[in-house]
Amino acid sequence: MRRFFKLILAFLFGSPAFSQKADSDNLNILFVGNSYTHMNEMPFIFDRIAKSKGKSVHVEMNTRSGSSFQIHTTRPDLFETIKSRKWDFVVLQGYSREMSYEPSHLDSATMPYIKQILDSIYLQDSCTNVLLYMTWGYKEGFSEREEVDTYEKMSDSIAAGYQYLADSLNLPIVPVGMVWKEFRSKYPEVELYDADKAHPSKNGSYVSASCFYTAIFKESPVGAITSTISNEIAPKIQSIAAKYVLDNYTRYKLDVNTYSIESLRTVDGKFMTYGKTNFPEATSIHWDFGDGKISTDKNPTHRYTKPGKYKLVLTVEDVCGTRVIERTAEFKEPKKPIAKPKPSPKKGNTPKKKI
Repeated sequence: MRRFFKLILAFLFGSPAFSQKADSDNLNILFVGNSYTHMNEMPFIFDRIAKSKGKSVHVEMNTRSGSSFQIHTTRPDLFETIKSRKWDFVVLQGYSREMSYEPSHLDSATMPYIKQILDSIYLQDSCTNVLLYMTWGYKEGFSEREEVDTYEKMSDSIAAGYQYLADSLNLPIVPVGMVWKEFRSKYPEVELYDADKAHPSKNGSYVSASCFYTAIFKESPVGAITSTISNEIAPKIQSIAAKYVLDNYTRYKLDVNTYSIESLRTVDGKFMTYGKTNFPEATSIHWDFGDGKISTDKNPTHRYTKPGKYKLVLTVEDVCGTRVIERTAEFKEPKKPIAKPKPSPKKGNTPKKKI
């Protein structure tokens, strides 16, 4: 299994933050596919969403209409693009009907070619994160094959095909097709298809871009500024993409090689840090909590004895080398309640002494 997520998510005090690679301010992301990817320049819709949300990204795409994974392997320009830089993420998308076949067909028609592309990616950088781009069914299915002659049958077949590929190659999936299905069911009046009833409209491309944002950054794109589609439709797409992808993060292996750190003061006044890691190929995990205490647990719980500012250091060693993640946990002394002054007796109300 290859390393996933050079971009790692951390939670501090309930707010998401990101640690990117140390040698660049940008996260380098390459989209490889066909017209389902380059229609409406979807990767650059993703780019605008990410930058609107304050992320530093460098996005490129290398596509050719009608290309299957086999055709992709015949394109020298694709391999030149792969070799052009170290990519943090490479997104792979095959032909629209390619994944709708049985596994026996995929084993011969798809598997050898996607492996060839993967070899090229990992030769350039063994730590590149590869994402499979699950597409959607045609609006009315593909009438030339009975097993996919409706939208529902074609959508389910494509999802099963990508799942088979992901399980065979141990790769994560960005489930655009499933989000497409959810949105289409909830908002049938919003057109996701182009006039050919197969390619995406601008709304459809926005669905894809929102899914990729959520999958890569593990947070909702809601609130992103958009000029691609209407301000009425965009939040609906953002919300459904975020909910489905985040609810199914583990199912689609999007949680591999991630960590989270949460530091807080509990209701009973304890200063606590909760760590969580998911690095399946880690040979060593080491936590330094900044107060002289350490742990080698994958998911440690640590209590600080007094308030203060502490430097947390998580060190992970795996096939990609050593990664050091640093965070700061700060606990402030609880404010003491201000004592209320006792009321002074009002004049004229002084009790009289008995004689």
